[in-house]
Amino acid sequence: MRLWSLHPKHLDAAGLVALWREALLAKAVLRGKTKGYRHHPQLLRFQERRDPVAAINSYLAAVHAEAVRRGYRFDVRKLVGPRTRGRIGVSRGQLAHEWKHLLAKLKLRSPAAFATARKLRGPSVHPSFTPRAGPIAEWERP
Repeated sequence: MRLWSLHPKHLDAAGLVALWREALLAKAVLRGKTKGYRHHPQLLRFQERRDPVAAINSYLAAVHAEAVRRGYRFDVRKLVGPRTRGRIGVSRGQLAHEWKHLLAKLKLRSPAAFATARKLRGPSVHPSFTPRAGPIAEWERP
């Protein structure tokens, strides 16, 4: 499971679809609707929120917005439920790690997206997060 801290606009088609599916799985886990993945480290930042389901719904809403922008038809009915305005802190070290990881993926599976991404000074952050100083997250497995 990879719940990117990066803005979904940086993902290629395969990455955006995978993110949608994985975030929906995360929502099911946070709602207690599945037995697997309950202790997945990527869920920690959502589980620590006052309302984890609202936090993942907000996360999903941004993924859905990017899909709509691209003309994809992700099922908006999956976004039913509360949302939060609060943002989750993410370290700049984590963002740098994810950016490097994404660039490696894009280089292999989507050369056009890689060419565009590598011209950027760095990534934009997913709207559910706010950057702060710090190293790679403890839950990340580099």
